[in-house]
Amino acid sequence: MSVPRLSTALTGPLTDLERHLLGATPAVEHWLRTQWQERETPFYCSVDLRNSGFKIAPVDTNLFPGGFNNLNPEFHPLCVQAAMTALEKVCPDARGAVLVPENHTRNLFYLQNVATLAKILRHAGMVVRIGSMLPEIDKPTDIDLPDGSKLRLEPLERKGNRLVVGDFDPCVVLLNNDLSAGIPDILRGVEQSVLPPLHAGWAVRRKSNHFAAYREVAEQFANEIGIDPWLINPYFERCGRIDFHARKGEECLEGYVAEILDDIRAKYKEYKIDADPFVIVKADAGTYGMGIMTVKDPSDVKGLNRKQRNKMSVVKEGLEVHDVIVQEGVYTFETVEDAVAEPVVYMIDHFVVGGFYRVHTTRGKDENLNAPGMHFVPLAFDSPCSSPDPDDPDCPPNRFYAYGVVARLALLASAIELERTADAVDAVASPASVNG
Repeated sequence: MSVPRLSTALTGPLTDLERHLLGATPAVEHWLRTQWQERETPFYCSVDLRNSGFKIAPVDTNLFPGGFNNLNPEFHPLCVQAAMTALEKVCPDARGAVLVPENHTRNLFYLQNVATLAKILRHAGMVVRIGSMLPEIDKPTDIDLPDGSKLRLEPLERKGNRLVVGDFDPCVVLLNNDLSAGIPDILRGVEQSVLPPLHAGWAVRRKSNHFAAYREVAEQFANEIGIDPWLINPYFERCGRIDFHARKGEECLEGYVAEILDDIRAKYKEYKIDADPFVIVKADAGTYGMGIMTVKDPSDVKGLNRKQRNKMSVVKEGLEVHDVIVQEGVYTFETVEDAVAEPVVYMIDHFVVGGFYRVHTTRGKDENLNAPGMHFVPLAFDSPCSSPDPDDPDCPPNRFYAYGVVARLALLASAIELERTADAVDAVASPASVNG
């Protein structure tokens, strides 16, 4: 695999924070091990990170990761081993799994992800079939993929309290569908283990709940290794009852923007950081980089023009936005071939299994990169992040180790978040909640 020129990751020296994490490796790993003894780990997870040089922080956490096809193929064995561990916890004698993907068959790169995920499960010893909830998939349907292979989609059916595909009755149902449009009837109350659980979907999940849990984790972890939690944690506030079309809630939004900008300025002054603070305003639920804007002045969120209001008012599945979070903006100073980039770390169970850079040639270091025009570059490191080399502080795997530490903190926050939202399953399982 050709190695791209990563101007920060492969040529820049480690920052003070990265060196601190590397030096504290025994304490870091011990603390994380004790946490996993008390928590049920999400089956899989991906975390979008930003490295500003003085700060490394998660800016989004996805419990239905859709980019396994973007991982370095050399990390495939790590994925298989981690999947085996995760499956043994749920169903030790599991032999078969049905994989339920998103309801879009036109995105062939996403379907390449489904094929890669199915391959990981098969190499972990599972019989795997792809069960689609699309009404037009009423018989086995083969789809040609960009790499020249085919992916077979089959109709997902319900028999009693079990999900089946044809005559295949699996032990495990693995969702790669984030349930943005709500929880379909077919998934409710099934006997099989459903991974991730239904309340991990956006019908229930909220980013503000996740980052509230992450704030607690970051504070505990920072105290454990002796750092300022702000160095790994972005400030945020939640603003509810927004109506962008009717221009309602702008005062709430403006107030939180001003508050967080002031908090960031104070930290920048404390650390003598010469940069302009900014915040990201984004929908409290949803993915695909929709409903996001960069704001540098409180007045920017008042009197939005029609294009801006339309952009912010609707996310995936056409759902209207009425709740947003105002999150501290974290610069990214990483570039790939002179284009702005950010690392995305992938985990199965509590193991880091790889990652890639999200790269955008037309976006700036203070903008959302999860947007049309982005592309992906697999992390080109020789070793996984679990193999740092303290004797050679500037070797490339060490930077990935720092990313893996912060990503695992976000994974731990997800575990806590899911524990707290488990009680909400009954509330969303009624027919009235089908549309989220």
